[in-house]
Amino acid sequence: MGIPGSGLAKGLAVTLRTMTRKSHTAQYPDAQPELPPRTRGVIGLFEENCTVCMLCARECPDWCIYIDSHKETVPPAAPGGRERSRNVLDRFAIDFALCMYCGICIEVCPFDALFWSPEFEYAEEDIRDLTHERDKLREWMWTVPAPPALDPRAEEPKELAAARKAADKLAAAEAAQAAEAAQAQNGRGSEGDEDGNGNRTGNGAAS
Repeated sequence: MGIPGSGLAKGLAVTLRTMTRKSHTAQYPDAQPELPPRTRGVIGLFEENCTVCMLCARECPDWCIYIDSHKETVPPAAPGGRERSRNVLDRFAIDFALCMYCGICIEVCPFDALFWSPEFEYAEEDIRDLTHERDKLREWMWTVPAPPALDPRAEEPKELAAARKAADKLAAAEAAQAAEAAQAQNGRGSEGDEDGNGNRTGNGAAS
C-alpha cells in the first residue's frame, strides 16, 4: 500500500514542471503546421490509372467509396483484330464522414490510382458535404508529396527493368529495319542503269 497522498504529489509535480516550460503555440492559420511525410489527410485520385476494378470499394470496411461506370467498345488495334470492351469511370466519390482513414483502399489498388494527401483543411458545416466527388479528389492528387528517393544500393524495380528491356528490344528492331533498308538501297544502286541500247552503265556492267 502506497503512502497516502503520493498520487496527488506526483500530479502536482508534473503540473509544476509544465508551468515552468515555455509554451510553443503555432498561430494557425497564419502559420501552417509542419506535417510528417506520411500524414493521412485525405485520399487523392489519379483518375488516369483507375480501371474501375472495384477492388477498393469491395475492400473498404466502411463501404464509403462509391463508384459508377459504363462499358465502351474499343476498335481493334490492328486490321482483322477483335473489338474489346473497357470500363469507363463515371463517378468516384468518398464519404469522409464514414472513412476511418485505414488506408486499405490505397494498399489494395493494383494500379496506383489512390494516394494519401496531407491536405486536412476540408471541414464542412453540413455532414452531407463531406462526400467528395472525383473532381475534388483529383485536386487533392496534386498535393500528394513526391515519394522518397530509392536507396542507390537497392535493386532496380522490376517495372523499370521490364520497361527498359522493352525499349531496348524496340530500338534494336528499328535499327535492324534501318540497316536492311540501307542495304537494299545500296544493292539497287550497284545494279546500275541500262542505256537506250540495253547495255548497263553501272559499276561492273558490260559496255
